[in-house]
Amino acid sequence: MHLADLTPAPYRLLAIGGLLATLAGGSAALAWLVQDWRYGQQLEQQARLQAEALNQQTLAAATQQQAEQDKRLALEQRLSASEQIHYRVFSDAQRDQSRLRDRLATADLRLSVLLDATAVAGNDSMPATTATSGLVHGATRAQLDPAHAQRIIGITDAGDQGLIALAACQAYAKEVSTPK
Repeated sequence: MHLADLTPAPYRLLAIGGLLATLAGGSAALAWLVQDWRYGQQLEQQARLQAEALNQQTLAAATQQQAEQDKRLALEQRLSASEQIHYRVFSDAQRDQSRLRDRLATADLRLSVLLDATAVAGNDSMPATTATSGLVHGATRAQLDPAHAQRIIGITDAGDQGLIALAACQAYAKEVSTPK
């Protein structure tokens, strides 16, 4: 006699149903495990790809930052060279003006102005003839008083300084605004 013969039919059906339920539950659990493993692999791959993309973005940003720093350093060097050139021009102009003032003060140099011959001929206060003993031939000239000459040199010195400063400002604006 078999065990199946001893158990009534409803119990047999219940046992078979339980066995089938256990098998179905086990296969469902197995399906969940397989699906979990697949999703885990997909998430791992996405995380790896995201990390690689972030790393590439970081490298690109670092490269761009280095390029900008190099541009800035080059601009600073060009501006420094330009500043040195303009400082040299400025100091040379000051030195030349100082020499000119010194020569005027020591009577080594005299400033003169060219007189209009037609205006001189019509004016009774100035003689119309030029001195024949002078070495300068040509138009009539009048020498300026040394104090007036010093004032004129001061005015031209201020003008020269202004022009040099303007040239320096223009060179700076050009360097800063020109992309390189």
